[in-house]
Amino acid sequence: MISVDFPILFVQMANFIVLIFILNAVLYKPIRNILIERKKKTQGLQGAIEGCQRGVAESEQTFKAKMSEARTKGVQEKEALKQAGQEEERQFIDEINQKAQADLETVRAQIAKDAEDVRGKLKSEADAFSAAIAEKILGRAVS
Repeated sequence: MISVDFPILFVQMANFIVLIFILNAVLYKPIRNILIERKKKTQGLQGAIEGCQRGVAESEQTFKAKMSEARTKGVQEKEALKQAGQEEERQFIDEINQKAQADLETVRAQIAKDAEDVRGKLKSEADAFSAAIAEKILGRAVS
């Protein structure tokens, strides 16, 4: 049968327990500490990344709001300039129309005066023309 040597068994058990404590102190604890530090560092970096992402999102929202505000302001200024231009154009056209009306009235008055002068001349010459036509038709002098 199997004979068990108890003193050697106790020495082996004590050796095993001492080896566990030594390995724990020399190998396992430093590795665990490194893993814990690594986990803390990773979590810290993750938190920093999330903070930066929130900052970027807030900056983007602010940028979009300012762009929208600037776009609205630009459209308002454009409309104001457009209306001012249209008003100036209306005034310019009104001035041109008034000048054209004044020039038209001057030209009409001149034409009326010239027509009256021509009528006066034609009336004075009408008698001479009618006498000349009558002489030609009749073939003799008309007095």
